[in-house]
Amino acid sequence: MSLSRCADPTLLTDQVYSMIHAAILNGELPAGSRLKVRDLAEQVGTSVMPVREAIRRLEENGLAERKPHKGTIIKSLSLEELIHVHNVRRLLETEAARIGTEKATADDCDRMQSEYDLMRAAIDERQVIALLDHDEALLSTLYEAAGNPVLVQTIRRLWQHCRAYKIVGAQASLDTGEMESLWCYQQDLITACRNATPAIAAAVNEASLINARERIKARLG
Repeated sequence: MSLSRCADPTLLTDQVYSMIHAAILNGELPAGSRLKVRDLAEQVGTSVMPVREAIRRLEENGLAERKPHKGTIIKSLSLEELIHVHNVRRLLETEAARIGTEKATADDCDRMQSEYDLMRAAIDERQVIALLDHDEALLSTLYEAAGNPVLVQTIRRLWQHCRAYKIVGAQASLDTGEMESLWCYQQDLITACRNATPAIAAAVNEASLINARERIKARLG
């Protein structure tokens, strides 16, 4: 994989960052992977400077960290961080589900259903990344209905920050065959949205996040 030559250094850095970022989100670069500047530069076909800048951005966004004698690595998973992130997600996403359900239209519910159907197909095909992508698209539709772009942007940043954890949790459910937790909450969320019952939507979302946290804790522990 390589990038076309670009005279604009900022644009080139953006492209390198996007490439590495995508590799983190789809699991190609799992937690603990070392980011070697020269190797990455050779892989994408650039000098080392845009790679260094892209790695610095990853560090700023909490996706990578410097380790003594190791350099920069994809941030490792920890129970402490999992709990902190999920506590914040519960606060934000429970409220986003409540407000979104109050304001969602029939078209919003239909779009959620479409993503749900694609998510179920990804589960059947054991496609973890597609499953997570469609799940996030379903939730994004509901959260965007709340009409608060700052809330949605903050939640999406949290999703990026904890994507490695989400991969662990989803893969654990697929490996054990206990897959109902991957879809039952979303099904209930769509029903709550169609019935315009915001309190139920908020409760479903909170239960879903607690379940996900416990599944991930079990795998990490």
